[in-house]
Amino acid sequence: MTALPRLCSASAERFAAEIWGRREWLSTGLPVDDLFSIADADELLSRRGLRTPFLRMAADGRVLPAGRFTGPGGAGAGVADQVRDDAVLSLFADGATVVLQGLHRLWGPIRDLAADLADELGHPVQVNAYITPPQSQGFDPHYDTHDVFVLQVAGRKHWRVHAPVLVDPMPDQPWGQIGDAVAARAAEEPRLDTVLTPGDCLYLPRGFIHSATALAEISLHLTFGIHNVTQRDVVSAALDELRARGWESTLPVGWDPRGDLSGIRELMSEAAARLSALDPATVAERMLARRAAAQRPEPVAPLATVQAAARLTADSRVRLRRHLVAWLDQQVLRVGDTHRVDVTLAQIPAVELLLPGKPQRVGDLPGEDPVGLVARLMREGVVVLTEDD
Repeated sequence: MTALPRLCSASAERFAAEIWGRREWLSTGLPVDDLFSIADADELLSRRGLRTPFLRMAADGRVLPAGRFTGPGGAGAGVADQVRDDAVLSLFADGATVVLQGLHRLWGPIRDLAADLADELGHPVQVNAYITPPQSQGFDPHYDTHDVFVLQVAGRKHWRVHAPVLVDPMPDQPWGQIGDAVAARAAEEPRLDTVLTPGDCLYLPRGFIHSATALAEISLHLTFGIHNVTQRDVVSAALDELRARGWESTLPVGWDPRGDLSGIRELMSEAAARLSALDPATVAERMLARRAAAQRPEPVAPLATVQAAARLTADSRVRLRRHLVAWLDQQVLRVGDTHRVDVTLAQIPAVELLLPGKPQRVGDLPGEDPVGLVARLMREGVVVLTEDD
């Protein structure tokens, strides 16, 4: 593992066995200088044509309307929601927090770390940056419905962490539904009260209540949100497979659940039997498709790739795009959640060599016309040129 040590001082084995989903964990002295900085944030806010929803702002515990910091993009832009750096400046100077959302889509070093972390954990990852003015608190005490790694990059921030009032909350159980209970728990003695400085990282499982206040200088921290894949997700994928096979009949007219408990029991028994009869590999494919929809693969350069495919030779070396979810389904190469590439029986051995991700010399691939096959896979966004061995 290479990504997890960037965020956690515990070994991968200890993290998996003792920390993951169970307790908070504070790591110190981690490298941060190569990831993101206040200057990088200013670059995004003022020079990159940023649009909502990649930016949010919050003040006094509430998210501000986007219209307060966005406007028309100017001549020829044709957009009405481009970030206005002067408006962001005014709001930030008055104490509002800047939230840069989806940094795993916008900033190279963060994109690479997030993708590697998602591969290592087996759960999709998103990254936001929170930039808070001195002596300000952006959000009220709350919990997240996903695990987080909070990496302090600049400034200092005072964090208070409390035990959950709802264990392992799901996305449809936001903290606002039980705001009074959250506020009451936050008024109790915290289980962790600490100041994060650059290089400190705090892991919090979903449901752990937390709040943070910037101290005497601007604070910048990155939040790596781990979108937990749960047992319910696997069962949901299995039920989707049953629905695809036609098991979704409408119940009778006038059906009353209170008067048909035996019928409900029969349906539950039938569902259990049908679920048990499913091939686990079929459910696994549905889970792979969901993962592909949630996590983008390594970027591909469209223009350069077309040029490279046209110049491909037997001596060229290629590999599968990193973090690409792809698998063979008979004579169909399934790529991501929607893309499919037909292959012939003779091409399957070559595709099977490429799928593990190890670099391959094109001329060493089995079958007829490996150059033609690889050129097509490059144009389909499946493989890329590499100089790696």
